Amino acid sequence: MSDGSGWAVTEYRTPTGHSPVVAFVEGLKDRNERETLALISALAARGNTLGEPRSKMVEPGLFELRGHQVRIFYIFLPGRRIVLLDGMIKKQDKIPAEVLERMRRYRREIEAAEGKNRRS
Repeated sequence: MSDGSGWAVTEYRTPTGHSPVVAFVEGLKDRNERETLALISALAARGNTLGEPRSKMVEPGLFELRGHQVRIFYIFLPGRRIVLLDGMIKKQDKIPAEVLERMRRYRREIEAAEGKNRRS
């Protein structure tokens, strides 16, 4: 949660309640785990002012936190909110197509839910 000065960071949950990003982070060890937690903390503090090399736009509306090997995908929502989607260990420069499509699907699900909440 935000203390008023930072950003509220939450994680995406599938309709069954599973959080891909939590499962990913829990599977990390040593340097990757420490670096990932530091990146998430920096994102919570700096939000959309956290720039390269630690944060980069993948495409409009989709961003990645960038560690040495770790990538964490996220989106921004109104009200200084950030939703962490999922992560991957970087094995090549290019994001695999299936990973990118999964992040797009998660983003669409969140945006659809946000639209319903605003209309309720």
